[in-house]
Amino acid sequence: MRILLSNDDGYFAPGIEVLARTLSDLADITVVAPERDRSGASNSLTLDRPLMLRRAANGFYFVNGTPTDCVHLAVTGMLDHLPDMVISGINLGANMGDDTIYSGTVAAATEGHLLGVPSIAVSLTSHKAAHFETAATVVRRMVERCLQQPLGEPVLLNLNVPDVPLADLKGLKVTRLGKRHKAEGVVRQINPRGDTVYWIGAAGPAQDAGEGTDFHAVENGYASVTPLQIDLTQGTQIASVRSWLEP
Repeated sequence: MRILLSNDDGYFAPGIEVLARTLSDLADITVVAPERDRSGASNSLTLDRPLMLRRAANGFYFVNGTPTDCVHLAVTGMLDHLPDMVISGINLGANMGDDTIYSGTVAAATEGHLLGVPSIAVSLTSHKAAHFETAATVVRRMVERCLQQPLGEPVLLNLNVPDVPLADLKGLKVTRLGKRHKAEGVVRQINPRGDTVYWIGAAGPAQDAGEGTDFHAVENGYASVTPLQIDLTQGTQIASVRSWLEP
């Protein structure tokens, strides 16, 4: 089995190192990740300049681009064979609900899915980073399941794992995305040069977080797995928009 690993925290991030080590005896692992933290990069591609691929001392490859660039470059030009799976992470911090729209971690997995490869985005749901091994073990079990019972079609799975010891993890639940409240306003400051600068405000708290959502599963001690799709078409509005534009 061949697995391509990427992330949005950078090739030096501890989460991707733990993941690579945990999976190393199950598959042929290739790591291609951004050269720096690209959190929030979403699905952006770099089209205004060439990309450079370099190799670090630990064997990981890194690219001066986005998470999407990394997976696209690896799958369409670098690797001799199509990987059997793309795994992105382990991200430092949750990617639940609306987070998935902005997440570079989810974007890297999405690019794999778009290129026809089963893909998983995995996040540790705190910034304390105490238990990367728990998330890595959950991913390993999912990979083992894929080896025993291969998926019938390319899927895109969003995995969020509580930052707890493995013994305290209650299990795994398949969920839907929840939804957050409106984000907090931007933070306005004056920099040392006297210029007004703005920081993007924090994400809002969970709004739709009832049973069945990713928020609810994680809050109750379970790892959350949400199958995602790429089709953005709002099917229920096709008829109304057609009648509005095509009377």
